[in-house]
Amino acid sequence: MSKLRPLHDRVIVKRLEEERMSAGGIVIPDNATEKPTRGKVIAAGTGRILEDGNVRPMSVKEGETVLFGKYAGQEIKIDGEELVFLKEDDIVAVIEG
Repeated sequence: MSKLRPLHDRVIVKRLEEERMSAGGIVIPDNATEKPTRGKVIAAGTGRILEDGNVRPMSVKEGETVLFGKYAGQEIKIDGEELVFLKEDDIVAVIEG
């Protein structure tokens, strides 16, 4: 894959696959599943530029698993891989552990 470096407070995320089986053991077909709202951070920018010119560092870093809004970001296909470009504000949580 090409080396990508997002600018400022932008983050590049690769969606993680959701479970294809319900709690009751029923297999859910591809066309019935929603887009995953979990992903792994592939790259993160340096941080948001504040009004006074200072840079606020990013609160997420490469390799972390994050949750983001269902309709957040912009999907782009690069080298055959589907990626989501998000602003840091679109990320609602970091999954730890």
